[in-house]
Parts: sequence; C-alpha cells; structure tokens
Amino acid sequence: MKTLYKSEQSGRSMVEMLGVLAIIGVLSVGGIAGYSKAMAKFKLSKVMDQVSMTVANVRTLYSGQPNYSGLTTETAIQMGAIGAEMLNGKKTTSATEAYNAFNGQVFVEAAGDGRSFWVTFTGLGKEACVSLGSSDWGSGSGSGLIGVGVDGSGSAAVTSLPASSGTTAAATLPLSLATAASGCSGSGDTNVVVWNYN
Repeated sequence: MKTLYKSEQSGRSMVEMLGVLAIIGVLSVGGIAGYSKAMAKFKLSKVMDQVSMTVANVRTLYSGQPNYSGLTTETAIQMGAIGAEMLNGKKTTSATEAYNAFNGQVFVEAAGDGRSFWVTFTGLGKEACVSLGSSDWGSGSGSGLIGVGVDGSGSAAVTSLPASSGTTAAATLPLSLATAASGCSGSGDTNVVVWNYN
C-alpha cells in the first residue's frame, strides 16, 4: 500500500516580512522623533532653571555691594553663583568657563557702569532662542530685569548685543515672538540670548 505524504510548509512570505519591517521602521522613526522633542524640552527647561538660579545667585552675592563692578564669569564661578552642573565636571576652584544644557558657553559680566549685569547664553538653536527670548522672566519692577537681547550671528559680544535690534526696553518686556524670531535667525546652534538685570 502506498502512502501519500502531504507536504505542508509554514512560514511567512517575503511580502509579509517586508510589511512587518516597514511597520517597525515607521514606529522607530516616530519614537526617535518623539525622543528628540522630549530631550529638547528637557534641555530648554534645564536652561530656564540655569538662568533663574544664576541671576538669583549673582543678585544675592552682590546684595551688600554698591554695584556689580568686578563681576566676571570666573568670579561668579569661584563665588558659587554658577551651578556646579554648568562647569562640565570641573571644580569651582579650577573652572574658568561655564556651559548651558545645550553645551553653549555662558557669560556673566558687569555692565559698563557697574549698576547692572549681563547673563549671556550662547550655542542655542532657533527654537530654544525664541522660547528663552520671549519668556516672561519677571517684567515687574521687583524682578530686576531691565532688558533682553537675542542675536543669531553667534559672535555677538556681551557689551555690543544690547545695541542690536533684538533688544527691548523694560516697558515692552518680554520680547514678542515676532521680535525674538527675527533676532534668533542663526542657523544651527549659533543663537545667543542676553538678559540685563540690575
């Protein structure tokens, strides 16, 4: 007696496998984009905290002084006005530079007359620059904020930025989104935001 064997093959066809791979690819791209946006929001929130803490620390440090003369980034680091997380792992005794959460350099300088000081954050992308420049950092008289400047050239000096078109007077703080967007015109991470406090 002859027995017939039926051959059964199981498995997935090439078309099915390509469909599965396409779905995985689409989900991966969506996940990476979502992760990138979440990281950008986290960094922006971190920078906002860094600005607030630096300003508060400098104002507290100089509260008993007649003015801010002599204030430099290095002095602010040595006196603890700039947070340790901004020193890229260096100790306050050896650090001379500070960096924000976007890895741009941070400068703290007394204004020319010494009656106010500048806090400058460099290395910002357009979105971060616009958000930081147009945020309300305390437009009331008690906040001490007297001006905000934005610049997209990436090479603006601390003392020359207040003369740029992105700077605003205290009466119009915070910057409008349109003003911040036109000032934060640099490509990549070349944008700068400067706050002037007294």
